[in-house]
Amino acid sequence: MIRRSITYLSLLGFFGLLAGAPALSQNTPVEELRDGENFIPTHVYSREADQEILQLFEGLRVADVSDGMDKVGLTNVGLMDPAIHPLWRDTEHFTHQFVGIAVTVRYVPTNKPAASHMKTGEFDQWVGQWYNQYSPEPFVPLLRDGSVVVIEDAANVDVGSIGSNNIMGWKLRGAVGVVTGATARDTDEIIAEGIPLYFRGPGRGIRPGRNEVESVNRPVVCGGVLVRPGDVIVADGDGVIVVPREQAREVAEYARLTIDSDKQSRREKYEQLGLPLDETVK
Repeated sequence: MIRRSITYLSLLGFFGLLAGAPALSQNTPVEELRDGENFIPTHVYSREADQEILQLFEGLRVADVSDGMDKVGLTNVGLMDPAIHPLWRDTEHFTHQFVGIAVTVRYVPTNKPAASHMKTGEFDQWVGQWYNQYSPEPFVPLLRDGSVVVIEDAANVDVGSIGSNNIMGWKLRGAVGVVTGATARDTDEIIAEGIPLYFRGPGRGIRPGRNEVESVNRPVVCGGVLVRPGDVIVADGDGVIVVPREQAREVAEYARLTIDSDKQSRREKYEQLGLPLDETVK
């Protein structure tokens, strides 16, 4: 009898090939791995390709898109934790809803000491240095019309990486909304500004002394869901769903059939009930 040993890496490579994913090579130099390696690639899409996809998703709801995900075999995939909810809702014009393309950023808890008791000038200098060196916003130049800022942030840290000032800057760059699995601050002002924000809850502290930026436009986890740059984000009162870019067209096509049928049925019931037609059935 010939005894065969199958290593862990061999199994990974075999199942990776079955799934169509790149196999992990046993011949990868160890020193390359020590330098760090990303195994999920970031695909780059043109502005034109993004706009084409966004047109397919225009006006679709999270529920419709969820049906589309079921249709392509991705049942319960992409649905963020319901705890990720809209900061505010507009049930007249539905301006809290959005569809966009993910631009991702990951912040992690810092292991550096917080500021000691300082004079005002010294503290302000320390804060500025932290923002510049450890916790900047290098994703901002990537934003364009239709972008969604998706933030994985330091879990269990009371930090407001999103505030009423910087969120306006992101909107000026073209962002249609912001999603985070963590927190935000200045929530009253963000409501007044009317910028769509989906989050877990308020975070009061500033970033210095609390978090550091780890990566930009790499895969992140938000609301328990994998989000890759270029994926489609749909958000409304039902929460947030992430559509893998590879299945986006087929998902949108089925979701469109779903909402068109739903609108027709509800229009008939509106008329029977003597209700004026609103934006949800037009």
